Amino acid sequence: MEGFEVFTSDDCKIGHVAEVRDRHLIVEHGLLKKTRHAVPETFAYPTDGEQIVRLSLSKEIVETSPKLENGSIDTQAVAEHFGLAEGTPAPETEGYGELLPDDPARSADQDLLRAGGAPADQERAEIREGGLDADRGGTTTGYLSDRTPGRR
Repeated sequence: MEGFEVFTSDDCKIGHVAEVRDRHLIVEHGLLKKTRHAVPETFAYPTDGEQIVRLSLSKEIVETSPKLENGSIDTQAVAEHFGLAEGTPAPETEGYGELLPDDPARSADQDLLRAGGAPADQERAEIREGGLDADRGGTTTGYLSDRTPGRR
């Protein structure tokens, strides 16, 4: 595939294949200041007769991918950019599915309930039903059309 012209999914000619290394195409593009990007072979579809490689990626995705520095491929960074990296491990749990107190998987509504507040959907229902009480910063009407600037 070396020397094949590379076209993106949005039909832009982005450059040519400089080499194939570690299951990545090294795509070189640019006229004066040439840059090289590693593209996983997963996204490449070569056409031998025409000496073309079509990518299932847009030009923007390829151009914003990590550039090769000193000729070495940062496989982790490339995998993360193209969405091929392994995910982070699931958070630890206590017992059978109980989340730890500082678990990042906890939602904002769960945190609000633990702090003694009302969830957002309940507050929206109160606004629709006639407004929130004045000490919580609400109005006596729940309709935006009834409000005028400077009047409560």
